[in-house]
Amino acid sequence: MPPVCGRRCSRTGEVRRYPGSFVRKWKRVETANGPRFRSVVAPHEVALLKHLVGALLGLLNERESSSPLDELEVITGIKAGNAQRPEDPTLRRLLPDFYTPDDKDQLDPAALDAVDSLNAALRSLHEPEIVDAKRSAAQQLLDTLPESDGRLELTEASANAWIAAVNDLRLALGVILEIDRPAPERVPAGHPLSVHFDVYQWLTVLQEYLVLALMAT
Repeated sequence: MPPVCGRRCSRTGEVRRYPGSFVRKWKRVETANGPRFRSVVAPHEVALLKHLVGALLGLLNERESSSPLDELEVITGIKAGNAQRPEDPTLRRLLPDFYTPDDKDQLDPAALDAVDSLNAALRSLHEPEIVDAKRSAAQQLLDTLPESDGRLELTEASANAWIAAVNDLRLALGVILEIDRPAPERVPAGHPLSVHFDVYQWLTVLQEYLVLALMAT
């Protein structure tokens, strides 16, 4: 398979866990205004990230718009979240229950109702903040992408936003691929989801290299 990010160069590292895959590393540069994290993106990478992040933002906006109108929100300005568990499996992965007891399968109906009520209350209180944080990270990723291709330069704050947004993209793709921990290293050649899995691998290593750059001193 050709390098995911194009022709191999000095800034392109082999993804050893995924033979034949390549991804450009991030370079940490110390400046008077704090560290900067630099890399290069190809046109198809920019287009792919824009498409994936756009779909993610659409899901989050749809979830937010599904929240019922709360009279207290109108009075206090405090946003209330949707108390119901998302029906969409991708949103359920992005916005899981706040509390799941270890012995849930052994609980009686009354105890299960109590767990559901607790999760509903926690969703109503905290989900808007979580959705806003995910949306903000995704938007920062979009805002720092070049128009088509070229150099990337991230501040420490925007690098952390990239890590959060890319992680959400991986979670969303993981639902399509039915990936649970630990993720498989590869899928058979010719598998109908092999392209999606290649993208999942690329996002995983992109995130890993950026984390390593942030940790470097």
